Amino acid sequence: MNPTLPDINLFNLDLTALSAYLEHHGYRIFFLGIFFESFGLPAPGETLLIVGGILAAKGHFSIILIMALGFISAVLGDNVGYAIGLFAGRRFCVKYGRYIFLGERRLDKLEKFFEKYGSEVVIVARFIAGLRQFNGIIAGIGKMRWRKFLLYNIIGAALWVVCWSSIAYIAGNRAEGMFSAFTWFEYLFLAGLLLFLALFVVYKFTKKKHGTR
Repeated sequence: MNPTLPDINLFNLDLTALSAYLEHHGYRIFFLGIFFESFGLPAPGETLLIVGGILAAKGHFSIILIMALGFISAVLGDNVGYAIGLFAGRRFCVKYGRYIFLGERRLDKLEKFFEKYGSEVVIVARFIAGLRQFNGIIAGIGKMRWRKFLLYNIIGAALWVVCWSSIAYIAGNRAEGMFSAFTWFEYLFLAGLLLFLALFVVYKFTKKKHGTR
């Protein structure tokens, strides 16, 4: 019987047990978890990234390797989703999507979200649960140019990996309290990320408004 990941509660992490599990299976757990999550399969990719940063701060892993593997697996996984959407088509995704919680109604909503905010939404899709898992599939169904998707995907994956893993790494031992005691650097980092997202939304809204006029 294959071992399963223990329940992870970021407010009360059992880092000893989790560290032992992850050390036994190595970095491949981080790679596979993020890779599978990136094209819709139920895997705790984002949780693994955060926990990886925490454990790296405790000396169990290399934060550089965690970031590198997280970035590579996220980009590869999203491209697998893109290929599924592009070559298998919408009918295939509707038929089999229900097995990964992607029913027709949900697919319709995600497609409308893409149409409303444009292809640049791939950049921020990594930070939105649900959209993170299926943005590649939707981009493929919509026949977005692969080079454009790849560029936005790389930017989004880099921001996502650096954001969560670095915050967890910086927080270190305080992560058991869900980052309860931020330093000025952490506040600055989060403020910069929020500013970026806010400017992106304003840009898209202004562009759409001018286009309507």
